[in-house]
Amino acid sequence: MQNPLLVMLLAATVLSAGEATAQISGRATVIDGDSLEVGGRSIRLFGIDAPESGQECRRAGRHWPCGAEATRRLAALVGGARLVCTQRDIDDFDRVVAVCRRGGTDLGAEMVRTGFALAYRQYSREYVDEEAQARGARRGVWVGEFTRPWQWRRNLARRDAAEPSAERRTNRQSGASGARNTHRCRIKGNINSDGERIYHTTDSPAYALTRIDERRGERWFCSESAARRAGWRSPR
Repeated sequence: MQNPLLVMLLAATVLSAGEATAQISGRATVIDGDSLEVGGRSIRLFGIDAPESGQECRRAGRHWPCGAEATRRLAALVGGARLVCTQRDIDDFDRVVAVCRRGGTDLGAEMVRTGFALAYRQYSREYVDEEAQARGARRGVWVGEFTRPWQWRRNLARRDAAEPSAERRTNRQSGASGARNTHRCRIKGNINSDGERIYHTTDSPAYALTRIDERRGERWFCSESAARRAGWRSPR
């Protein structure tokens, strides 16, 4: 008969070994204030949520591009250095959710501490203390007024659903979907009339004209490597 304590110890050892190997390292390309690409993998920083790239906040009574500034702050933190990212999860968009470090610096903690990201309490309370520091010192977005990023995305989706634009009405009349991408993955995975799966980056000439209809199996991707793994190809 197996010793229950021995079985538990062995299981813990296997788990620890698995966690230790769940790492991605290399130089990073910053996507926005809480996501990047390392070694061909899309990574979402664990436990934080930064303002969206197109999001604006208010300070001194004026709007300012807090989302774009959050992206710049993360890029400055990364600084072209080699990162080590330890995986915590995989999200619904095939992104690795990870804690990424540059040397001894936890990028997520630093983004929250400087006020350019919030502790994402829905998933973790790991950076709540850093958020309190930023709020008390009125750093980053805390200097004025702002909408929490997760609420900003919900508001955007509701506005699109309640007040469709002329472009969206035209798309519906032609049978296409003009649904706005609200989950920050910007590469469009289109399926053409011949059934070919083709992805378009923001640099693609056809990007602005391409509409994604998820009912047809079309989808958004966070990186070209993710699109290729899913069976999409680049335009010829």
